Amino acid sequence: MPGKNLRELAGHPLIAYSIAAAQTAGVFDAVVVSTDSEEIATVATSYGAEVPGLRPAEMAGSTSPDIEWVRHTIESLAAEGREFEVFSLLRPTSPFRGPETICSAFEALVELGDQADSIRAVQLCREHPGKMWVVEGNLMRPLLDQPDGVPYHSRQYQSLPTVHVQNSSIEVAWTRALREHDSIAGERVAPFFADDAAGFSIDYPDDWRRAEEMAASEDVSLPAVAR
Repeated sequence: MPGKNLRELAGHPLIAYSIAAAQTAGVFDAVVVSTDSEEIATVATSYGAEVPGLRPAEMAGSTSPDIEWVRHTIESLAAEGREFEVFSLLRPTSPFRGPETICSAFEALVELGDQADSIRAVQLCREHPGKMWVVEGNLMRPLLDQPDGVPYHSRQYQSLPTVHVQNSSIEVAWTRALREHDSIAGERVAPFFADDAAGFSIDYPDDWRRAEEMAASEDVSLPAVAR
């Protein structure tokens, strides 16, 4: 969905809800938006976020790894004398992730201390990897090695190993993960179990339709936005 970060949901551009949630969570010293778009930068600053320069083009491609722009942003802030022990990625595609979710994830990582390098949101997968295939020519093979006896792809979901999939709602990490592991997650990643609304991500047109339905319902709420 090109341009989705600026598309309006319930009266505000999508990115505004992640900015608002970060601002009201009360755990951050800075709320920073990394983008290569002048338009997104203008909107982000109008909602109170910082944009410390545009993201370099070589870090803004569809296949650019997150580690590049995260490190670039944190190093840009460090060059101004602003050092941070912890950073969090709050992607605009999860507008129903509120400040309470952010606080819970932050507190969970702090409580773990040195036991974890980071914590990230996960949920039970609906499409189990045990039933996934890799097509090779005219045939295909299971993505996962299969056990003896009845293979995963021929079993009921309830009998398969429990598998969680990450969603894009929140990641919180000690900044040392960047230095020590050259990674935004590090080597020891703890799970954060986000509920259905907080973990919901807008990636496809049908997701947007569902987001509009959710925003109009009384069952879930979007973060309060002040421009």
